[in-house]
Amino acid sequence: MLTGLNHITIAVNDISRSFDFYVETLGFTPKARWASGAYLCLGDLWLCLSADEISPRQDYTHYAFSIRSKDFDVFANHSKSFGIKEWKSNKSEGKSIYFLDPDGHKLEIHDGDLNSRLSACLKHPYKDMVFFNDMDGAEQK
Repeated sequence: MLTGLNHITIAVNDISRSFDFYVETLGFTPKARWASGAYLCLGDLWLCLSADEISPRQDYTHYAFSIRSKDFDVFANHSKSFGIKEWKSNKSEGKSIYFLDPDGHKLEIHDGDLNSRLSACLKHPYKDMVFFNDMDGAEQK
């Protein structure tokens, strides 16, 4: 049975540029690096950078990273000094910055979690939104 997310691999054009971005700008911890890739960690997240051809997506698919509320404004100012390009404005609960990595992968820094999102959705649900019980996954009435 599945126990969680193991790792995420993203294609990058330039290992050195992406390595520097994820380590220096976002604070990932480097674990290994080779000619065509790198392993990085952020908390329990294992990220693999893999040299490959990039196919930018036009949809909403993105990777969101957590940040403590007290660190959000510091990060926001820090990101501006690196010239991070934003791709979306935040319209959901909590504070978020939506930006692109050097290869155009869509990223987000968010100061909330699933519980804060669900609490906001209970007050203002999305169209046709259904909630499920924590215990058995059954639909709540």
